[in-house]
Amino acid sequence: MAELPDSIFVNPPDPPDPLLNILPYAVDASFSSYTLQHEPTCLPDTRIGLLEEIYKWADGQDERCIFWLNGLAGTGKSTIARTVARRYFEQHRFGASFFFSRCGGDASHADKFVTSIAVQLAQNIPDLYQYIYDAVGERSDIASQSLHDQWHQLVLRPLSKLGREGVRSYVVVVDALDECCDDRIIPIIIQLLAEAQSLEMVKLRVLLASRPEIPIRYGFRRIPDVAYRGFALHHTSPSIVDHDITLFLIYNLRLIGEECHLDADWPGGEVVTHLAGNASGLFIWAATACQFIREGRRFAAKRLETIIHSNSNAATAPEKHLDEIYIASLKHSIYTNYTDEEREDQYRTLRYTLGSIVVLFSPLSVNSLSRLLHVLKRDVDQTLEDLHAILDIPEDGRRPLRLHHPSFRDFLVNEDRCKDPNFWVNARQMHQKLADRCIQLMSTSLMQDICDVKAPGVRVASVESARVEQCLPPELQYACLYWIRHLQMSGAQLYDNDQVHQFLKVHLLHWLEVLSWMRRVSEGIYALNSLESIALTSNCPDLYAFVYDIKRFGLYNRPAIEQAPLQAYCSALVFAPIMSVVKKQFVDQVPGWMKRLPEVEKDWEAALQTIEGHLAAVRAVTFSPDGKLLASASSDKTVRLWDARTGAALQTLEGHSGTTTAVAFSPDGELLASASWDETTKTVRLWDTNTRAALQTLEGHSDYVEAVAFSPDGELLASASADRTVRLWDARTGASLQTLEGHSDYVKAVVFSSDGKLLASASADKTVKLWDARTGAALQTLKGHWGTITAVVFSPDCKLLASASWDETVRLWNTSTGGAALTLEGRSGTTIAVAFSPDGKLLASASADKTVRLWDTSTGDLLRILEGHSGTTTAVAFSPDGELLASASWDETVRLWDTRTGAALQMLEEHSGNISAVAFSPDDKLLASASADKTVRVWDTSVGAALRTLEGHSDYVEAVAFSPDGELLASASADKTVRLWDARTGAALRMLEGHSGTTTAVAFSPDCKLLASTSADKTVRLWDTSTGDLLQTLEGHSGTTTAVAFPPDGELLASTSADKTVRVWDARTGASLQTLEGHSDYVEAVAFSPDGKLLASASADKTVRLPSLSKRVAVSRSNFRPSVDVKGQWVSYNSEDVLWLPFDYRPTDVAVYGSIVGFGYSSGRVSFMEFVF
Repeated sequence: MAELPDSIFVNPPDPPDPLLNILPYAVDASFSSYTLQHEPTCLPDTRIGLLEEIYKWADGQDERCIFWLNGLAGTGKSTIARTVARRYFEQHRFGASFFFSRCGGDASHADKFVTSIAVQLAQNIPDLYQYIYDAVGERSDIASQSLHDQWHQLVLRPLSKLGREGVRSYVVVVDALDECCDDRIIPIIIQLLAEAQSLEMVKLRVLLASRPEIPIRYGFRRIPDVAYRGFALHHTSPSIVDHDITLFLIYNLRLIGEECHLDADWPGGEVVTHLAGNASGLFIWAATACQFIREGRRFAAKRLETIIHSNSNAATAPEKHLDEIYIASLKHSIYTNYTDEEREDQYRTLRYTLGSIVVLFSPLSVNSLSRLLHVLKRDVDQTLEDLHAILDIPEDGRRPLRLHHPSFRDFLVNEDRCKDPNFWVNARQMHQKLADRCIQLMSTSLMQDICDVKAPGVRVASVESARVEQCLPPELQYACLYWIRHLQMSGAQLYDNDQVHQFLKVHLLHWLEVLSWMRRVSEGIYALNSLESIALTSNCPDLYAFVYDIKRFGLYNRPAIEQAPLQAYCSALVFAPIMSVVKKQFVDQVPGWMKRLPEVEKDWEAALQTIEGHLAAVRAVTFSPDGKLLASASSDKTVRLWDARTGAALQTLEGHSGTTTAVAFSPDGELLASASWDETTKTVRLWDTNTRAALQTLEGHSDYVEAVAFSPDGELLASASADRTVRLWDARTGASLQTLEGHSDYVKAVVFSSDGKLLASASADKTVKLWDARTGAALQTLKGHWGTITAVVFSPDCKLLASASWDETVRLWNTSTGGAALTLEGRSGTTIAVAFSPDGKLLASASADKTVRLWDTSTGDLLRILEGHSGTTTAVAFSPDGELLASASWDETVRLWDTRTGAALQMLEEHSGNISAVAFSPDDKLLASASADKTVRVWDTSVGAALRTLEGHSDYVEAVAFSPDGELLASASADKTVRLWDARTGAALRMLEGHSGTTTAVAFSPDCKLLASTSADKTVRLWDTSTGDLLQTLEGHSGTTTAVAFPPDGELLASTSADKTVRVWDARTGASLQTLEGHSDYVEAVAFSPDGKLLASASADKTVRLPSLSKRVAVSRSNFRPSVDVKGQWVSYNSEDVLWLPFDYRPTDVAVYGSIVGFGYSSGRVSFMEFVF
């Protein structure tokens, strides 16, 4: 179009600016970038009317801050955008630009959109520089925050500080927003740009050019009409467009004629008119035609004839005529003097090379492309040599190849458009070839510690990006990021032991390490979800099991691997469960400096991951309607948003001045409401989930706000308060509509039925009230609980209502009659929250006993107990598809559980009293449980079924233990006896009597010949397991003996007591060898290290001690260097972090003895690790 390719102003791509070292900057997105330097601007005397309109808007008093230039593909939007940017740059009134491109790279997404705008504003407006620089200093992490926070901190706030003097109107140009790869971000950007209207001291004019795609139109519908004006290029008068195209053709054909030494009057006015008519408004047609003719060089005139004599015109078939231009360009790239065999080879190479370029998810340079495709660079150069009409081929082989226009991609992969089979690219086959090449490249390039940092605790943030780029060339980064996506797009079938399976068996950890260096671990987890889906539909059970385990491995270890890539070989492997397929495959890669590994779980728990970040108890959690976001509320006064698929932190919403107690998404997911115990005004806040901006603060309650809920149509918001009322608000305007009164104590929970007809509220007055949601009329009061009701929720079909209470029950009510349908009792302490699964078949409850329980809503049966939190569980929520369950806890975490595999956790629901202890058999096939109901039950761990009930004790059973050979089971009871049972049959073998107080613990010697028991009578007794005879009574403790343990050789015995000591005895003679003191409260657990050299004790004083033994310590303390330490999440050596500790393995206390570390946990369990550096 009116385009001037030889008059471009080019800035250097990397100006020496401190901000560039702080803020991420998309170098190729600026209109004056090196990449865009050859892109044209409008010719003189073209687009006159439109440009005048734009300039009048930009220079005048029009209050509309956005000029939306929209048009169909090929209508010249980008050229106009470059023209406007250049004009205001030369007038020193240019603010910034961002030219999106679907070709990939930083210009294909919005990650660096705001920061790039901010950097350019600082460079182009001198008065603004310091304000932006200071804004970065105020929030050094701003580049990792939401686009909303970035826009306000880096753009709007600095601009608002400019004074009235001087020029105060600046133009920002945003081109091809429709080519942003994330459709969800597009409306957000439009909203942010519209906020420029709020500036008072300066006018920010935004020219936004795009196709009128759905996300664009949706974004403009969400902003006021007074914020923008629109102009549709495709509605411009055809005569004006034809005139401009004619000028464009005259200008470019004259240049071609001069270059090719053609006659001065070539090609003549009639030909130009004919060509302009064929273009019919498509500037891309005219531009491609001219480029095609120019590339013909001495055959330029012949190429012009080819175009003139084509069979269609753009007025009736614009796409068809454009396709003919593309076909002609491709045909002229094939040499005619080749043999048929050579020509076919050239066709094949062209399809392979061009096909790769058009299906790549991010552009690559010629150098990188040749290495990815495993083709010589000179062959790629020769293949593309005559395709400049289609491709932007930089002279520098390190810069990315780009299509001149995305329409070529659409043409080449559409068999109905590209009708020449020599050129048509089968996209699926091309994706398969690229997937294969990616896997092959990774297989030959990936290795452990690929960046050669050596130390396992080195953080990604501490390694310079230049080093990462040097070690990870672009083609390798591309392969690691996109191989699964290519595989998915190919529609390929997977098989056990195929190349995908073999690659993962060898290079999985290497791949995860590279993703970490690239800071793309979350994207790797997304990709694993896709790979799991492919494997699920393929006939490959072994590969599917491996991929599923990889996903669990990745989710569980994401925090470690994201921080320190080499933890993929350390923490990730060490703490993976015993049965993990990944652990079994790569266990030989555990570093040798970990001589002794800790005890870990047998298999993955139902918890997929533990999400950390809150600084205090998490009070509430909920999924967004589309299941992609997770919101949590905390006593740290914040609301946090998380990626529900990866657990990655997305945003922290701050503003409340007290504990945030509840969160709720609107049905369309656009709004988030939060309730709080704000210190002064008791408020509900509304947030925009796209921009993360605080929209409104709803005031009216006179006491703490406990809960919030949206109506199903999103029009109403209900809030429950300690002021004994429920308030209804207009969710869009924030206006208070009604106050529902009737409860006699604070209202703890509120919820709408899914049909929007009912509203239920739960209160400390021990009742649930049902209200008419539209009129506010009280309908029913449900009574039955005898404690505060903490939560209430409707079933999806509205037929049931569930309520949770401090009375330790969950009740199900019939909503039509108000009658109680079921009472669910689990002896779990106060039940704090409940949630129905989307299909209504399950009910989840959160309890003070730190568990989550799943119930069958039709029968009331307890199905499973999900354990893992270390504090009271406060909230539960199902994902929309019912596959995930989120729970929140006072332990400051949110846990995500897989509801499909949660059955792997065994539920001991058949005891009629509290369970006091459990023990696994040595082969893990059996589980014994001791209970206050005076029985011991034995369970099959594979199915969770109770096999037998062992009866005989006359009081509650305190402890159980299997013998090391699995043949015997011992139980200790408050009836002062110990009983021995046949572990396989359950037969009672003998009763051991002699203690004068409750027996509290039992332990077998390693050879199974001895049994030790502790008691409230302050003694330890040793028994002969074969006869039941009492062999020794060990006296010396001055308080209840609480635990006992043998070392591996069975020669010693250690006992703990309420007298705060540990005693060591000779197991053969009963002689007291040593009394170990130091604890300040009763000692509740004791364990020997696996080699028997060390003894660890855990106490109610929350410490673990590794006391020195007077005998049997083979190595003295002086032989160890005290260089190992544990601080927070890390084990360190010589003050350098070496091993990250997952949340479940962070001890409450630590004892270090040389290179041996004892970990004590809140459960009383003790674990050891030994390091050899």
